[in-house]
Amino acid sequence: MSDLQDVRALQDRIAELEAQLAAEHRAAQQVGAGARPAPPEQRHVRGLSVIAGILVVLAVVLAPLSVSAVWANRQISDTDQYVATVAPLADSAAVRSAVADEVTAAVLDSINVDQVTSEALKALAAQPNVPPAVALAIPGLQTALVNGIDSFVRDQVTTVLASDQFKQVWEQVNRLAHEQVLRLLEGKQGTLVTAQGDTVTLNLGPVVAEVKQRLVAQGFSLANRVPTTDRSFVLVQSSSITKAQWAYKALDTLGTWLPVIALACLAGGVALARDRRRALLRGSLGVVAAMLVLGILLALARSWYVGQTPGNVLTPTAAGDVFDTLVRFLRTGLRAVAVLFLLIAVAAFLSGPSSAAVGTRRGFVRGIGAMRGSAEAAGWQTGRVGTWTWTHRRALRWTLAGLGGLALAFWNQPTAWDVVLVAVLVLLGLAVVEFLGRPVGARLGPDRAAAGEAGGPPGGGSRPGGGHPPI
Repeated sequence: MSDLQDVRALQDRIAELEAQLAAEHRAAQQVGAGARPAPPEQRHVRGLSVIAGILVVLAVVLAPLSVSAVWANRQISDTDQYVATVAPLADSAAVRSAVADEVTAAVLDSINVDQVTSEALKALAAQPNVPPAVALAIPGLQTALVNGIDSFVRDQVTTVLASDQFKQVWEQVNRLAHEQVLRLLEGKQGTLVTAQGDTVTLNLGPVVAEVKQRLVAQGFSLANRVPTTDRSFVLVQSSSITKAQWAYKALDTLGTWLPVIALACLAGGVALARDRRRALLRGSLGVVAAMLVLGILLALARSWYVGQTPGNVLTPTAAGDVFDTLVRFLRTGLRAVAVLFLLIAVAAFLSGPSSAAVGTRRGFVRGIGAMRGSAEAAGWQTGRVGTWTWTHRRALRWTLAGLGGLALAFWNQPTAWDVVLVAVLVLLGLAVVEFLGRPVGARLGPDRAAAGEAGGPPGGGSRPGGGHPPI
């Protein structure tokens, strides 16, 4: 009887366990993925990972805004930078042609060539010693005379605009106008630079005065009639000037802090990430992609601006030159940032566990080890310097990377090539640290150094004297 009771008890226990297993299975299906709810520690780690991802994405989004803010804050708000920005417009053939049209028209309108030539020819025909046939033909010379004066004035204007004097006048005009450009972007009006409706103009009065002096010096006394003028040259004609003023105010205000916030978000995201190397790699590639998007937006903005500018105001070529000149430092900045973070992404990848990364590091160490071994075989020893370098190699590596970052931070308008130059110098510095570093008691020949420094001694034994581990 006891055996039968034991069997029944066992059956009841089995049924209880099956019911418990079924309940757990249903609970697992409700949680999802057939797993039990994660413990609090695991949920905390997942929460940090989510926060890290949000910070990295925020840094990527803020990256193009940061570059634009720095450009607005440094290139437009600073007088010297503004003058340097617009100076190349004096070398643009299309812009010079447009300026020449305005200055020539200002001079000729002031002289009233048609009236002057008509009166002069009538007076000449009325002279008593002029034959009647000639007197009848003289008024017909007015068109040719007017065209000749127009051509002469145009040639003088073109000569002035092609001279170094014009570049100096152009710089002076823009330097004096810079304060009013800022007032304009702040929604105020000036005298040298004004915004009428949807048009931004630059006063060409100083240029006209320079042309007037040259015409008088060439014996064209009629130029004395040219008064002080405020003839204007259209810089921008667009219905979005009000929006540009708003954008400038916002970017100028954020120009100092927005880059700091973006870098802080990236650093915080990398620090909180479960895999920091991968977070840095993805964040850097995200910044590169953001710079590409900014470049595409600038290209689209250029096309839109050229298309929106009327041909009677600026030719498409001149409008394109104006746009390219005004944003060229912005393009330089986005290219430099893109190259910098591309190099950071490459460094993050090469520090990883992939076979390509390990092979690259191993090849680098082997190459340095071979050179060091050859130098030691020739009797060259680093002594205490090598020992100190080996002891502090990690600090030296971080110092070199930090110096490279500081160089770029304080470099005025670094280009993409400047970033590459700094990266090469940092890489050479790391190679020097690897070359000089020598553990205490190490005595390696050229062949053994090449093998031991990169991947350990032949046969997989331990490194004599400590050796160099792979980077």
